[in-house]
Amino acid sequence: MARLGENRYGKAQIRLMKVDRDTERHVLHDLNVSISLSGDMEEVHLSGDNATVLPTDTQKNTAYAFAREHGVGEVEDFAALLARHFVDSRPSIHRARVHIEEYSWERLDGAPHSFAQSGRDVRTATVTYDGERERILSGLTGLVLLSSTGSEFTGFVKDPWTTLAETTDRILCTSVDATWRHTARPDDWGKSFTAARAALTEAFAETYSRSLQQTLYAMGERLLASCPGAAEVRLSLPNRHHFLVDLAPFGLENPGEVFHVDDRPYGLIEGTVLADDADPDDEAW
Repeated sequence: MARLGENRYGKAQIRLMKVDRDTERHVLHDLNVSISLSGDMEEVHLSGDNATVLPTDTQKNTAYAFAREHGVGEVEDFAALLARHFVDSRPSIHRARVHIEEYSWERLDGAPHSFAQSGRDVRTATVTYDGERERILSGLTGLVLLSSTGSEFTGFVKDPWTTLAETTDRILCTSVDATWRHTARPDDWGKSFTAARAALTEAFAETYSRSLQQTLYAMGERLLASCPGAAEVRLSLPNRHHFLVDLAPFGLENPGEVFHVDDRPYGLIEGTVLADDADPDDEAW
C-alpha cells in the first residue's frame, strides 16, 4: 500500500509586463511570477476528481487581471495580494506561495518612454500565506561583485591531493544570491530593498577577506543591521575563480595583471545569518 505525501501545484514563470501610464514618464514593472498552491488535493491524485482544482491557467489569468485592477507597486505587496486571494477565496486551498522576480530597466536619456534592460541583479519576493499567517521574503539574485585586491586565502588544510597554492593577494569575485526574512513589515518596501542591497555591496567592498565565508558573514550581518524587521538572511556565494596566467613561457612577467577566468568547477559558499533575538522559521522558506 502507498499513501499520498505532501503535494502542491501551480503556474510557474508567468511573464508579466505592467506599464504605469498615469505619469508623465512611463514606469515598467517586468515580472516573472510563480504560484504554488496546496490543500485538499487528495482526490485529484487518487481518483482524478478535479472538483477542488483551480486550473493553473486560471492562476495565470488572475495574475494578469490583478496587475490591471490593483497595479503592481512593490513586488512584496503584489505577491501578498495574490497569495491571500487564492487562500481566502477557495476553501480547498489552504496554503499559497507566490514567488516573483522583477527585472530592471533603465530609461534612455531624453526619452520618457524608451528603456534599455539594465542587465543588473534581479529583485525577488516570496510570500507564503496559510489563511492565518503571512510570511514574506525579499531578495536578489545575480549580484556580481568583484574586488581586485584586499583578499587572501592562506592557512587552509593540506592533504596529499592539495595543489592549490596559498595567496596573500587575489581577485575575489562572486555572484550573490541573497534572501532575507521579515518579521515586521518595513514602512517602504522599495527603500528597504535599496538599503539591503547597499548593505551587501558595502560589506563586500569594506571587508578585507581572508575567506569567502568571512565575507558572507560580514554581508549578512550588515544587512540585518541596516534593515529593521529583517531577522534572517540566507546567502549563496559561488567563488568565480580568477587564476594568474603563467606568462613565463613567453618571456613575460605577470605581476597580478592577467588572469584566466574559470566558470566551472567553482567553490560554492552558502550560509545563514540570524539576528540575535530571531527564531528560525522554516515554513517561510
